[in-house]
Amino acid sequence: MKISKKNLTPAQYLVFGYFIIIMLGSILLMLPVATTDGQGLGAIDAVFTATSATCVTGLIVVNTKEAFTHFGSTVIMLLIQIGGLGIMSMSTLFAFIIGKKISLKERLIIQEDLNQYQISGMVRLVQYLLGFTFAIEGTAAVILFFRLVEDYPAGRAIYLAIFHAVSAFNNAGFDLFGNSLENFTGDITINFVIMALIILGGIGFGVMVEAYNRVRFKKSTLQTKIVLIITLALLIFGFIIFFVLEYDNTLAGLPLLDKTLGAMFLSVTPRTAGFNTVATGALKQSSLFIIIILMFIGASPGSTGGGIKTTTFGVMLVTLKNMITGKEDMEVYNRRFEKKIVYEAFTITMLAAGLVILVTTLLLVIEDFQFIDVLFETVSAFGTVGLSTGITGQLSDISRVLITITMFAGRVGPLTLALAFGERVRKGKYHYPAEKVMVG
Repeated sequence: MKISKKNLTPAQYLVFGYFIIIMLGSILLMLPVATTDGQGLGAIDAVFTATSATCVTGLIVVNTKEAFTHFGSTVIMLLIQIGGLGIMSMSTLFAFIIGKKISLKERLIIQEDLNQYQISGMVRLVQYLLGFTFAIEGTAAVILFFRLVEDYPAGRAIYLAIFHAVSAFNNAGFDLFGNSLENFTGDITINFVIMALIILGGIGFGVMVEAYNRVRFKKSTLQTKIVLIITLALLIFGFIIFFVLEYDNTLAGLPLLDKTLGAMFLSVTPRTAGFNTVATGALKQSSLFIIIILMFIGASPGSTGGGIKTTTFGVMLVTLKNMITGKEDMEVYNRRFEKKIVYEAFTITMLAAGLVILVTTLLLVIEDFQFIDVLFETVSAFGTVGLSTGITGQLSDISRVLITITMFAGRVGPLTLALAFGERVRKGKYHYPAEKVMVG
C-alpha cells in the first residue's frame, strides 16, 4: 500500500488524521504542566489517555481529577470535542472561519467520517452538526452550572459544567469528580441533563437534522426510523432488566425514585457514554453481560458514539426476520435496502466480533483477571464506552497498548480501518459458475 498524499483514500485520511491528533495530544499530556506532580504522563499512559479522549471512550489509567492540572484537563476536553465531532468537521469549521472553500476530496472525507452514503449536502450537514453541538453543549452547561454552583465556587462550577457537558454530549465519559457520577445517583438535574446529552450525542446528526426540520416519523428516512426504534427499544429493555437485576444489589437501600434513576442511567450509559452513577464493579455478572451486549451495539451512525451502530443491528434483525419468513427482499416500513448494506452490516459485525475475541484472548493470556472483567473492558474499549469494572489501572503496558488499539479501531470503525489498510480489488469482468453450499 503506497502512502502518499495524492494516493490516500478518504479512509486512510481519517486513520492518519486521528493518529496525528492522538500523537499531538499525547505530547501535550507528557508536558510537566499537564499533571499535578509536575512530571507529565509517561509515554504509554499519555498515548492511552489521548486515545481514550480522542476516541471519546473514557477509560482511564490515572484518575482524571487527581492526576491532571487545569491545563491537562483542558487538553483532554479539546481532544474529546475534536474526536466527538470528527476530524473533518473541525477542519471544516476552521475552513469556514478563514473563508476557504471545501474541495470534492474533503467532501468525500467528511462523508466517510460521518458515515453518510450520499456526498451531496455534506457541508450543510457539517454546519448543522456544529450548530447543534455548540447549542446543546452550551444549554446543558448553563443548566449544570446552576446546579453545581450550589456545591462549588462559581469559577470552578463553570469549568465543571462545560467539561461535563462536552464529555457527555460526545459520549466520552471523562469526569472531574473522581468517581464519575456516583455522588449524584439520586440527583434529578444531573441525571436527566447527562442522560439527555448522551442520547442526543448518540442518535446521529442526520436524525437531529430531520427532527430540527420537523420531518414527521412517517415521512422520515428509513435510517432515522431504524435509529429511533432500535434506540428506544434498547433503552426500555435496559431499564427494565437493570431495575429487576439490580433492585436488591447496587440499587438496594435507595428510595424508589433513586432506584428508578439508577436503572435509567444504567440503561443509557452503555450507549457508549461511560459515566456511571452506581459502582460498575459491584454489578451482578448478569447485568455486566447485558451491558456488554448494549456496548457492542453502541450508538448510531454519524454520531459521537461507537459500537457496530444501531442501524447495523437493525439491518441484521430485519435480515434475520426476512430470511425466516422467506422474503427475498430486505423489507421494512414499506421500503427495502440493497443487499450490499446487508453485506456491510455482516462485515462490520464480524470484524468487530473478531477484534473483540482476539483482544480478549490476548488479555486473558497476559493478565490474571476474571473472564467477564476482561471481556467487559475489551468491549468497552471497542464501543468507545469507557465503563470499567476497575481493572484499567492495573493493566500491564502491553495490555494498555492492546486496549489503545481497540479504542482506535472502535472510533474510526472496523470497516474504515480495514479499507484504509486493505487493497481495493477492482470488479471483475466475468463471473464464475455458481454452486450451492449447505449451511445450517
